[in-house]
Amino acid sequence: MKFLGILSVFVAIAITPAFACEEGHEHEHERRDSSVKPQTPTVSIASPTVPLVWGDINIIHTTDSHGWLLGHQKTSPPEPNYSGDFGDFSSFVQHMKAEADRRGVDLLLIDSGDLHDGTGLSDGFPAGGVDAHDSNAIFSELPYDVLAIGNHELYIYANTLDVYQNFAPKWNGRYLSSNVNITVADKHGNAVSTPVGSRFTKFKTKRGRKVTSLGVLYDFTGNDKNTTVQPVAAMVQEAWFKEAIQEQPDVFVLVGHMPVQRDNWPLVFNAIRAVHPLTPILILGGHTHIRDCVQLDNRSMSLESGRYMETVGWLTVKLDDNKSNKPLTFSRRYLDPNRVTYQFHTGLGNLLFNTLQGITISAQLQGLAKRFDLSQAFGTAPQDYFLSRAAFTSNQSLPGFFIREVVPFAISVNNSRASIPNVILSNSGSQRFDLFAGSFTKNDQLTVSPFTDAFQFIENVPFSVASQILDDLNDSNLPSRKRAEESMAELYRRGDVSMRFNEWLQDQWERAPVERRTAQNLTVGYVTTDSCPGAGDDTLHSPLTFFEVPDFIGSNLPNVSSSDLIDVVFLDFIASSVVTILNQIVAGTDTQNFSTADVKSYTDILTNEVFGVYAQAKWN
Repeated sequence: MKFLGILSVFVAIAITPAFACEEGHEHEHERRDSSVKPQTPTVSIASPTVPLVWGDINIIHTTDSHGWLLGHQKTSPPEPNYSGDFGDFSSFVQHMKAEADRRGVDLLLIDSGDLHDGTGLSDGFPAGGVDAHDSNAIFSELPYDVLAIGNHELYIYANTLDVYQNFAPKWNGRYLSSNVNITVADKHGNAVSTPVGSRFTKFKTKRGRKVTSLGVLYDFTGNDKNTTVQPVAAMVQEAWFKEAIQEQPDVFVLVGHMPVQRDNWPLVFNAIRAVHPLTPILILGGHTHIRDCVQLDNRSMSLESGRYMETVGWLTVKLDDNKSNKPLTFSRRYLDPNRVTYQFHTGLGNLLFNTLQGITISAQLQGLAKRFDLSQAFGTAPQDYFLSRAAFTSNQSLPGFFIREVVPFAISVNNSRASIPNVILSNSGSQRFDLFAGSFTKNDQLTVSPFTDAFQFIENVPFSVASQILDDLNDSNLPSRKRAEESMAELYRRGDVSMRFNEWLQDQWERAPVERRTAQNLTVGYVTTDSCPGAGDDTLHSPLTFFEVPDFIGSNLPNVSSSDLIDVVFLDFIASSVVTILNQIVAGTDTQNFSTADVKSYTDILTNEVFGVYAQAKWN
């Protein structure tokens, strides 16, 4: 019966009209959504126009997928660009592997981490489950050659333990955690610190080329107890590292959850170059959610491939004998993950594109969505709300809506302190994704706000003091801005990438000429400028509008006198910053100092629940 069901799906897909992939055309694309119900409307998706460049070693790269295995299923632009699900991606990989065999070249599939925290598929598990356990089981059906751990695998020990016990073993030594350990009990019951995956791996490709790979995490500080992240600078001094890189391979493939610029990849790169000055080095990075490329020398290329299955990276190199310092020939491309893109590059229409494994994976994803009840509706959102496509003061600003309306209402429900005036503070990076008009489901709630941050507070703070905190964090003209920048640096070390990602979006908007911004023949999407030669984007788009959002955001101030005592409410994620700044504000005054002992729990409601509470009350 199971096979019959899969066969019926195949027949249903196979008889849909085949795509024409003529240059410059857009295509109508039937799309699935997380409710498991077929979606009637069709949307236009722009097609690539230039074939991919192949080399001797070719890499398909994913990173920061964060549970987005169902693809993006909303019709508001640019979501259709990313509407392929992981079953579609599986079919694409299978066809590209076959094409590599026909060409007599190697094709590697690589992932750079962060499989947790992002959608209902990873985070919507029933009570007693473990984040991403079920979605990771589907993820592992693809033939990845090398994978690396991300910081989101480390926030909760139970998640790390699940990766260590159930996910890493599936990859036969190719799930890498070069500088990340977990503490577990050995067979005698003693606590031991051991790598979550493997420190490194060495293997031969299908064509017999020798590869040495490491999997490096940036200097992350937000990991849970009983996990450790060794600084990259210390890792490259380890005896095991020096021994691992001593033998010369045909190519080093460095995989890691670390951005390819403005971080510590050069430490790893230079350590290898000191031993092997000519060996090709390919770096597959991640973490900041952007499309980026840089060449640290003319025999290397570093690629970062976006986030949320909005990008599939393509990196290739033509090899030589490693005996000269002549530049190698590289190429890179950022693909929009949708069926139009996949079918253009495989040259296959609907009838031939879908593989049995791809169909099976799509069915498994839909089954998991149904089992997690991700289509459960809290209400109907009256409009779109954007993270950065609307001004913070606009009624379309998601961070503004979150902090001024959603949170104040949600955390006041059944709260004995609701009658006490307060100021609520958050980092703007606490919100993860745009909220679109229409049915607001359990899946949407976890997509928009997946983090399980708790609301804490300090009571009896003079309003005259509490009202200064937000400005003290955000006003560039204040002397305290240095403290704010230090706070943002610490938030980055703890995993908040919103500042880097927003810088990237802003750069796209500001670089684009007026005619590109308003081009009628282009759909909106990413418009990438990186440090590598030639154009990187596989499909041309006009850029998304961009408005700056404050690093820290706050609720509307209560109407009280300056001497009144109020509650200062904040996310536990920024608790230490709030305490530090409070003390700097009251220094030299009669107000007492504050400490972490003054911090208390404000409500049992977490950040990943507030939109559901609000929607049930306000959107029905």
